[in-house]
Amino acid sequence: MTPDPKGQQEHPDVWSKTKLTLVLYPFGAGAAAVNIFFASLITSWIGWPVLTPVNSIYIGLILGVPITYYFAKHIQKLMMK
Repeated sequence: MTPDPKGQQEHPDVWSKTKLTLVLYPFGAGAAAVNIFFASLITSWIGWPVLTPVNSIYIGLILGVPITYYFAKHIQKLMMK
């Protein structure tokens, strides 16, 4: 629970964005990988190549970082309410 200068004293049990991001990252990266794979299946209807599951995982690992960070930011705001 890292100190946050914006009202952290009022909510001592709220986790930092970094901690939330690290805890939620496996779920965010996994969800991104699954969505990327299914999106590649849909785009195959217009002639684009289908990604292999391994390639989808690699892309999901990369895209999972910003996606999870913004989701953790949203969760922290909800926890502050």
